[in-house]
Amino acid sequence: QVQVVESGGGSVQAGGSLRLSCVASGSTFSIMGWYRQPPGKQRELVATMASGGSTNYADFVKGRFTVSRDNAKNAVFLQMNSLKPEDTAVYYCKAEKYSYTKVRGGEWTDYWGQGTQVTVSS
Repeated sequence: QVQVVESGGGSVQAGGSLRLSCVASGSTFSIMGWYRQPPGKQRELVATMASGGSTNYADFVKGRFTVSRDNAKNAVFLQMNSLKPEDTAVYYCKAEKYSYTKVRGGEWTDYWGQGTQVTVSS
């Protein structure tokens, strides 16, 4: 059974830093990363990292946030620097598993964590 557990959220003043951690158990995952859902808005991509090391960042976090992985531990991290009030959101970890069968071909399965609150005050 797959479990995805985040940690590291909290409250910080604008300009501060936080580090989020996520560990996924029960399988191996091709892509792991972070999404967020600001109050009253839809969930959006923050940053992802493939097991081979390639990354994908949302424009609004480039230069401020850094995603990293420890493949051996099925862990992904998000270092958030220069935080802004608009970064306030629930941050979710997602682990994506690719599998292939002759019957169904290739398919992706997403696993989500429960979310961790990040609050940035001005």
